[in-house]
Amino acid sequence: MFEAEMGSAITTALAAMSGWEIVAVILALAYLLLAMRENIACWYAAFASTAIYTLLFWDVSLLMESALQVFYLVMAVYGWWQWRHHRDTQRDLQIHRWPLRTHLVVFAVVGALTAIFGYVLEATTSAALPYLDSFTTWGAVITTFMVTRKVLENWIYWFVIDGVSIYLYLDRGLYLTAVLFMVYVVLVVVGFFHWYAIYRKEAQIPGTGVAA
Repeated sequence: MFEAEMGSAITTALAAMSGWEIVAVILALAYLLLAMRENIACWYAAFASTAIYTLLFWDVSLLMESALQVFYLVMAVYGWWQWRHHRDTQRDLQIHRWPLRTHLVVFAVVGALTAIFGYVLEATTSAALPYLDSFTTWGAVITTFMVTRKVLENWIYWFVIDGVSIYLYLDRGLYLTAVLFMVYVVLVVVGFFHWYAIYRKEAQIPGTGVAA
């Protein structure tokens, strides 16, 4: 009986998935894999995936997530430009770390924005899970900027944000996207250690510094 119910639930979930969600998931996964390899093509995949998710999230009443996608579109262009035409023309953009005080400021700002926007959405709109929606949105804003600047800790931020996002997408019926973020949680761990190895290697090469 239980197996029959599970099979029925899985069939219903698969039927609810749109072809666009499948395409968006594939492109989003391509973005992360390419970003792990510091391949500039990651930003092309990010732009295309984001354009699709803008409409998907709006359709399921994740208003902040939908607005976030507009930001992602801009950051995909910015990220491509940063990686291709870094303002320090004397060297490539290096993987680097932020000091603890910078992270503490980020935590405080994201916390405050989550509380403010969560309250506003809850009071004035029909947005689903307004506080979680706001947290993942503002957390992703700063973390995306960290990726464009190759800040090592971006992977740790993504681990937390992606973990919370899994529940958010399951609640909204975006099952394939939830599965994608489960994969993300694993890949961001791999991505962190991959970038960390590069960071350590670059730090040992004379004459190479890290970009601020």
